[in-house]
This record gives sequence, structure tokens and C-alpha cells, in this order.
Amino acid sequence: MIMAKKTDPKFVFIVGGVMSSVGKGITAASLGRILQSKGYSVTAVKADPYVNLDAGTMNPTEHGEVFVTDDGDETDQDMGNYERFLGTDLNSENYMTTGRVYETVIHRERNLEYKGKCVQVVPHIPEEIIRRIKNAARINKAEVTIVEIGGTVGEYENILFLEAAREMKLKNPDDVAVMLVSYLPIPGTVGEMKTKPTQHASRALNSTGLQADFVVCRSERPIDKPRRQKISAFCSVPPSHAISAPDVDSIYEIPMLFEKQKVGELLLGVLGLKTKKNDLSEWKRFTSKITKAKSGSKKLKIAVVGKYFGTGEYTLADSYVSVIEAIKHACWHQGYRPELTWVDSEQYEESPKKVRELRRYDGIIVPGGFGTRGIEGIIMAIKEARERDIPYFGLCYGMQLACIETARNVAGLKNANTVEVNKKAADQIIIVNPNQQENITKNRYGGTMRLGAYDCNLVKGTKAQE
Repeated sequence: MIMAKKTDPKFVFIVGGVMSSVGKGITAASLGRILQSKGYSVTAVKADPYVNLDAGTMNPTEHGEVFVTDDGDETDQDMGNYERFLGTDLNSENYMTTGRVYETVIHRERNLEYKGKCVQVVPHIPEEIIRRIKNAARINKAEVTIVEIGGTVGEYENILFLEAAREMKLKNPDDVAVMLVSYLPIPGTVGEMKTKPTQHASRALNSTGLQADFVVCRSERPIDKPRRQKISAFCSVPPSHAISAPDVDSIYEIPMLFEKQKVGELLLGVLGLKTKKNDLSEWKRFTSKITKAKSGSKKLKIAVVGKYFGTGEYTLADSYVSVIEAIKHACWHQGYRPELTWVDSEQYEESPKKVRELRRYDGIIVPGGFGTRGIEGIIMAIKEARERDIPYFGLCYGMQLACIETARNVAGLKNANTVEVNKKAADQIIIVNPNQQENITKNRYGGTMRLGAYDCNLVKGTKAQE
């Protein structure tokens, strides 16, 4: 292979096979960290196939957490993983949705920027996707840009993102690599790891004009030699490019798991790049701190009280993934092992005496949210925390409800409430921001909140400043 110029920007597309939530985001983040350790500047882009303009109006039990960037963009939770693994702050340039892409193309058409051409799904939508990817690489001054395409191959909604990858690969084949992250099930009644679903996923990817350079084999257990050979033969990758990715205790172990299989070196080889250095020592120190905390005797029992956990008969912890990761990182840093319990606040409304179970926890967290469902149960939990002197941390709605509980049970304002819950409450201590009232009146909700990083001047002598 002819070595490409060092200045050529490189792109790695991460696509999914068989099912969603299989680990594309963690794979992308881990690859980014590995490439950083080898001396390259890296950024990551998430391409969400939804028609929503952003993640702000998506139900957390369907989509998971909304991750807010420094510039106030409401994005997919994978953006949080990118930031945590890469040790950097990302912005709106690193996130796109189908809706956002179409909106830009339609806006350009209205402004005659296409010079009177017939604007078509192909080529104009993929061209806008490519523009956004390259713009993110330029703004972040990245030598390698990792692009995660949401969903799985074979879905209609992400085909235009795959088309964008195909066009980039066609024009600059040495600058683009494709990685298929696919699931290999082990049916209990069969007792054998099956590669056939991944073979079908590989062929579905081929039907879009793309051939995977690597297949990341997600499963409960590591892949063995026979399965690796099958993946190699039927997915057209070298055996060493069939990457074993079994379940692990912590997502932060994955960069080391990949490093043992030389994934970074193999990927650089596909991209025509050489290893500049080889230093994962900082990450090793971080993971050893996690291991030490997990094996130690010090533990913290934290109850996370909320209402976005339930989806049918299952619990969706992804509703608050950044809150959870923040708890974990704080505990590990202090040498503690966190034990998190999801508590659905609605159960306290049905059986008020159950709130006493919170007395066995070292701390209670109530994360953000909206609406009226489960609110009185959360207020019961807050009252229990205050009266029993259990450390309490309320985020956003959790802080507002703590104010309401104190107003009711300490200040004697028995009818204290937020206007969001009861517009006719006698004691409205949480009201609508006057600047937002017009948006609510006109049903304008998406993209209207003040979000992101901003300067906050704290007044001397106040509790906040203290």
C-alpha cells in the first residue's frame, strides 16, 4: 500500500449489525482513545437517523439521555461517551440528524444556493452529510474523524448516511475505513455462538456499496478460532480483523481489550498511517483505579429516584447515563465502589410507607425531568432525605422539587407547587420564565431552553458563592 500524505484527513465509519445498542458508541470512543495514544488528533461525529432536529424532544425511555454540549446542542448520549474517552469538549458540529440535514438542504434550496437545479435526495443529501463530517474534522483540527452511524445496516432510515460513506470511500479509498459492530448471539437452547446474523449484516452492508474493513464481534463471550474463521470467510475480512468484543465489567476496559488485539495498529495500517507513539499509560492508571475501588471494602449505596426507568418490563438506565457515569467517576476517584439502585418514584405514591426503604442508602439523587407523573412520590423521597439527614442531590427538576418540599413542610406553604404541575396552585414557588411564556403559548418547545456553558457571576456572601 502506498503511504498517504500525513496531512490527508482520515475517516473511520462505525456501523451496526443485527441490533441496536450493541456498542457502536463505545467502540467509536475506544478507538478514538487508542488513536490518541498513538499520537493522532481525533474527533468523533454522531449521525442520528431520526427526523428530529435534535434529541431534545425525544422520550428518554425510547432514545436514552439527552447530552448537552458546551454550545447548548441537545445531542445523543454517545456524545457524552466520546467526551469522556477523548478527554475533550465537543460541539454541535459533531452531531447531526436526518432532520437537521434535510433542513439545511431545504434552506439552501430556498436561498437559490443550488442555482436552480432540481434538488434531489441523491446526491444532495449525502453531499450535505459529507460537508458536515469534513467540517467537524476541520473545526476540531482532527487527523482522524470517527463517524458513528446510528441504527443498523438494512434499515431504510440510515441508508443516506451509508451512501455518504460510500461516496467518500470511492473518491479517497485510502482515507476511509469501515468498521461493522455486530452481535453474535449464543441461544441458550443451542449453547453455541452463531455467526449467521452477522453474515447477513455484512451482506446488507455490501448491498450499500460498502465492504467492512473490520468486524467487531459483540457477544457475551470472546469469539473462538472457528467463529473467527467463519467471520473472515463470509464477511471478507482477514482473521485478525475479526475483533473479539465480549461483555466486560466496565466500558473503560474496552480500549485495553482492543489494544491487546492490536486494533489501533491494524486500523492505522488500513488508513496508511504509522504509529507516532504508543502510550496508554494514563488510561491504564485510570482503569487500575477503577479495579482497586471495585475490589476494595469501601462502598457507597446511592438511590437514583426518577421516573424514566421503566420501558415495559425492563429498566432503561440510559435515561440518565451521564449522571450515572459522574457518580461512578467521583466514587472511583475517592476509592469507593458505587452501588446504584433505580427507584421508580410512582411506587411511593401507591404505597407511601415504602419510602422508608431510602433510609438504608448513603445518598439520594433525583435527576432532571418534565411533567407531572411520579412527582409526589419524588417529593416524599425528598422529605425522607431531609428528615433523616440523608445526603441529597437534586438536578434541575430535582432541585425544584426540593424547594417545593421545603416550602410545604418547613415554611408552612402547604399548597406550594410548580406551575408546571399545577397552574392554579395557591403558592406557586416555581414559575415559568417570562421569556419562555411566549414559546409555551405558541407550542414552541424544541430548542428553546437556555443550555450549555455560560459565565455565571456569584455574589460574595451568598450561599451559592460559599
